[in-house]
Amino acid sequence: MSLACHFTVSEWALLSGGLRLKEGNERDPLRSLMARDLLQEDVCEQLLDALGPVIGSPTRAITASLLGKRLSFLATGACLYAMSVYDKGLQMSLDNTVIEYGHDEGVWTSSMPLIHGRPLTYGEGEREAWRETLVQALFAGMLKPLWLTFNRVTGVSRRILWENTAVRVYSLYEKRMAKIDDPSVRERYEADFNWLLTQAEPALFGLDYNPLSHFRRPPTLVEDGQRSIRFRRTCCFYYLATEPAEYCSTCPLLRPGKCR
Repeated sequence: MSLACHFTVSEWALLSGGLRLKEGNERDPLRSLMARDLLQEDVCEQLLDALGPVIGSPTRAITASLLGKRLSFLATGACLYAMSVYDKGLQMSLDNTVIEYGHDEGVWTSSMPLIHGRPLTYGEGEREAWRETLVQALFAGMLKPLWLTFNRVTGVSRRILWENTAVRVYSLYEKRMAKIDDPSVRERYEADFNWLLTQAEPALFGLDYNPLSHFRRPPTLVEDGQRSIRFRRTCCFYYLATEPAEYCSTCPLLRPGKCR
């Protein structure tokens, strides 16, 4: 049975639209590979070297950071949205996830296909354990090994890769989910977000700290004091892959008092 069959038409429209989830048999045949294959250092090097000129990146480390941002969006967006909004568990793992890396005319066009589509479910009173299972599979099981490989191959800081992940999660809950009006859904996603930030154990991320909590810098008032921005702690190097240089809205180089 296909992945889409486990969601309503409107649910699948959002997951496959803005969040770029895809059936495994619809993968881009020329620009994709299994997530586990990317753990092979020679495969990782070849992909980064081929992708660098496409996205305008001057080094492997910068390419790894920018690809990591894209993969973080694709993986956390679909998985956590399905978990917190639809109460359905996507199986994110190295062996069930296809990594696409399409990038055309300056824009990422990649999706994230899943091979096996049946969502994980839970019984009465088991949601907290189910949530931990999903989060551990996503972060410790899939993203951590990828970030370790990127670090070994390119030297890019693991802190940068994990903050790339964290800011995607913040945006998902604070911007995309904030548009939801249903009170019961809002209560559920707010509880999940609070748990991710304050209670999720470091082991669920495969680390000795919770990166979602660690990179949660307080917002800074900017301009005339009418607006606040939660600036990053690390820079993702996006500005070094753009000409003229463009900066993310939360780039720490734009923080008041910082010099570029």
